[in-house]
Amino acid sequence: MQFHVHAIWDDEAKVWVAESNDLPGLVAEADTVEALLEKLKVLVPELVELNLGPGRGKGTFTLMAERELAYS
Repeated sequence: MQFHVHAIWDDEAKVWVAESNDLPGLVAEADTVEALLEKLKVLVPELVELNLGPGRGKGTFTLMAERELAYS
């Protein structure tokens, strides 16, 4: 199974926020992309089991991080 996770930078809260259309209920935040990835390594398998049932086997997820930066 392959899941797509999208993360955007929340400049007001100063955190990365991740959600996925593929996994209902997935919302996570962290100060860095690396910390977010570590959280997702735990959350994604848990949500797969909750949403699709136990024993769904192994899968992968892709994390796409997006941040808008101003320049002059």
